Amino acid sequence: MADDKTKRGGADRKLIALTEKYEVAYWSKKFKVTPAKLKYAVNKVGHSASKVEAYIKLQKHRAADKKRIALGEAYEVRYWSKKFKITPARLKAAVAAAGHSSRKVEAYLTAQKAAKKKKAAKKTAKKKTSAPRKKAA
Repeated sequence: MADDKTKRGGADRKLIALTEKYEVAYWSKKFKVTPAKLKYAVNKVGHSASKVEAYIKLQKHRAADKKRIALGEAYEVRYWSKKFKITPARLKAAVAAAGHSSRKVEAYLTAQKAAKKKKAAKKTAKKKTSAPRKKAA
C-alpha cells in the first residue's frame, strides 16, 4: 500500500498514492504536470516519487528535443532533410541561418521559397512585356 496514514516516516513520503486526492494534487503541482499525466507516469514506472520524477523529466526533455534539429546526428539530418524535402547541405545552411528550432528553419525555408517564386514571376512578367524581335532577312 502506498499511503499508510499511521506511518509518517520518510519511506511513506517517497511514495505517491493515487487513491488520495490531496496527494495527486500535491505531486501534480510539484512536478508541474496534470493529474492525468501523473497517473500515467505512476502506472508506467511505479509509485516511487523519484522514479516518477525522473520519468516526467525525461518525457519533458524528449518533447523539447523533438522541436530542435541536431546536426551532429546523422539520423536527424536524414529525418529533417526528408521532412523539408531538401538536401542535407541546404538543411545545414538553413540551420546556420535560422537556428536549431525546427519551426524557425521551416519558416526560413518557406520564406526562401516564396522569394524564389516572386523572383521567377517577375522574370516571366518581364519577358512577356518586352516586344518580340523581328528576324533580319
